[in-house]
Amino acid sequence: MTKQESETRAAVAAVTLAAVHRRDHRHAGGADCMPHCTQVVHLGQRAAMVCHDCGTDSGFVDPRAAEELARRHTEATRGREPRPAA
Repeated sequence: MTKQESETRAAVAAVTLAAVHRRDHRHAGGADCMPHCTQVVHLGQRAAMVCHDCGTDSGFVDPRAAEELARRHTEATRGREPRPAA
């Protein structure tokens, strides 16, 4: 793979990850889910954990690591107070 091909793939992956953040997950009044709503997005041999509530993402990591990060983030946000509406 050339440097140009690698950069192009990275750009496509970044746009895809940004789209996942916005996709079909809106809350009335801006309140977060409790626990936060996380998703693991698989792209080939890599995956990313994204949180639809706080916007956290793991970047591209091993799929098992992404699953573990999602589990930990969900557990860490269980019982948190929702953030106030903007």
